[in-house]
Amino acid sequence: MPFALRPYGALALAALTLFFGCAQAQDETVIEADDVRLRVTTITDGLVHPWGLAFLPDGDMLVTERAGTLRRVSPSGEKGSAIEGLPEIISRGQGGLLDVTLDPDFHENRWVYFSYSEPGTGGTSTAVARGQLKGDQLEQVQVIFSQQPKVRSDGHFGSRLVFADDGTLFITMGDRQQSYEAADSQDLGSHIGTVVRIHSDGRVPDSNPFIDVEGARPEIWSYGHRNIQGAALHPVTRELWTGEHGPQGGDEINRTLAGKNYGWPIITYGVHYGGATILEGKTHSDGMEQPVFYWVPSIANAGMTFYTGDKFPQWRNNLLVTGLRSNLLSRLVLEGNEIVAEERLLADELGLRLRHVVQGPDDLLYLLTDERNGKILRLEPAH
Repeated sequence: MPFALRPYGALALAALTLFFGCAQAQDETVIEADDVRLRVTTITDGLVHPWGLAFLPDGDMLVTERAGTLRRVSPSGEKGSAIEGLPEIISRGQGGLLDVTLDPDFHENRWVYFSYSEPGTGGTSTAVARGQLKGDQLEQVQVIFSQQPKVRSDGHFGSRLVFADDGTLFITMGDRQQSYEAADSQDLGSHIGTVVRIHSDGRVPDSNPFIDVEGARPEIWSYGHRNIQGAALHPVTRELWTGEHGPQGGDEINRTLAGKNYGWPIITYGVHYGGATILEGKTHSDGMEQPVFYWVPSIANAGMTFYTGDKFPQWRNNLLVTGLRSNLLSRLVLEGNEIVAEERLLADELGLRLRHVVQGPDDLLYLLTDERNGKILRLEPAH
């Protein structure tokens, strides 16, 4: 059964700022967590609402800025010029250039995948394109998925990109802020409020759960979602797990399995905006999945990753989730497929909207802050 947990251990984390001159004092913070001392270092700033981050084989980072810029950032924090070749992107509200990831065979094919808000007839929708990275240019750019239908809304685009072990690509999406009564998240004829699964070139896998269902969009993997902005593969089961925004409360972590209905807008642990509605207070319904974990009140969960490295051995296979309005990094401790404890980090010490968390090739953790002067932060053990 899903449940909400109170954070355990030292909730009031003691932060010690290192005073090696004024500039360094702003760039480096040491934090006492439950079982490890943490150092948070600013790698770079000056990014405009960074959203997605992917590490290149040479150690450079590809970072998306929601305004529509993709740029390379060196390990030392030097920002490159904007990478050319992106399609038309509408940057408005929650829309813009969103996630970025590399092809599993990037060493050979140089494909980079990115999600964004795409204009078209009827409004905008979440779309995914890929291009081959050559220097500071994307070449052979192809749109491999375009959410249908397009709607006139500037919110709830999703969207994270995750490659499964078989090379298929998961794309998470939102309900596009449609009214509760009119939301398409329960309609298999719409991509709205779904996770889709495609091949890397946009083809539909024959094993998708609704491929033979009349009237259903064949790309759909799961449905009944509100706004999924976090996704990662479980390090042991290799199943897709996702993080989903609730309305006022009811943010969720879900095991996101083939063909399952996750209930939105029929069931939720949140409270709908604007007061009571016809759906108020309903948390269970036959044929609809329960979350593994949920937050009440909301933390506005965003990016997430399972930690699998050696630099934080105490955290191995823990799920790390960033929060926007809460400014926190949530560390969720798992036993099998159950979340048994939570530790909340960084909110008091940094006070920054945290958009995403990524494990680097050095096994350290890298955070994006969702600010006009957005930063890349590195989280490492402090000895």
